[in-house]
Amino acid sequence: MIRAAFADDRRTRLLELIRQRGFASLPALAQALAVSESTVRRDLDFLEESGVAQRTHGGVFYTGPSPKLAHFDQRQSFNWDKKRRIAVAASQLIDDNDTILLDGGSTTYELAQLLVGRPLQVVTNSLPVANLFTSSDNADLVLIGGYVHAKTGVSLGPYANQMLAGLNVRRAVLSVAGASERGFFNSNLLLVETEQAMMHSADEVIVVADSTKFSHTSLAHLCNLTDIDILVTDDELSPAWRERLAAAEVRLVLADHVEPAPSQPDTP
Repeated sequence: MIRAAFADDRRTRLLELIRQRGFASLPALAQALAVSESTVRRDLDFLEESGVAQRTHGGVFYTGPSPKLAHFDQRQSFNWDKKRRIAVAASQLIDDNDTILLDGGSTTYELAQLLVGRPLQVVTNSLPVANLFTSSDNADLVLIGGYVHAKTGVSLGPYANQMLAGLNVRRAVLSVAGASERGFFNSNLLLVETEQAMMHSADEVIVVADSTKFSHTSLAHLCNLTDIDILVTDDELSPAWRERLAAAEVRLVLADHVEPAPSQPDTP
């Protein structure tokens, strides 16, 4: 009992060190705790199984929840089953070795989790998304800088927009807060400006959004329906919205079902 309590206390201190530093090497952790590296490795095995840490070459990353991102965690759990199915469908649109841009939406985060381990070039303004790829040997990661929105962990504003202006990606994947016949919306003015810069840097724009977002607006207008290439949503999307998107020549991808791309007019 005493030995178990001592081990629990050591793991708690170990986890707090990793959380504070974000990344820590094994020698540094062993020195801080005054134990051997083999003991640290055993404790890290336990923390990895708990999902709060991830081993990588030379050290360990913290992967547990952050109190500053509680708002993000709450959004992540809302309609999770739909978001997960949408993410699976969206992942099938991404080719290996693609250069992709991912925003900080909760559905985009679900997609990012499915893409970890694949050979990709990933550009993102989201700290939670970036954290998923930091230990991936197959992904090249570019993190967009700028003002960091504390509730969601995304960088936005003029510095982020300036960096995006110098980049080109094959596909940009964006989340939205609402959609109406006027187009797509999000809840933050600065975020919308940064997402518009993302759209300008992409050859193809994909929006991922569950069906509850439709026929609702939010604070800031992002773009018209015709400004995107593909919409990925769940199969509860209404027939009226399916017709509206077809009229806008947006390719509709439903979770577990893919509609054919709209026919293109013949070139003269």
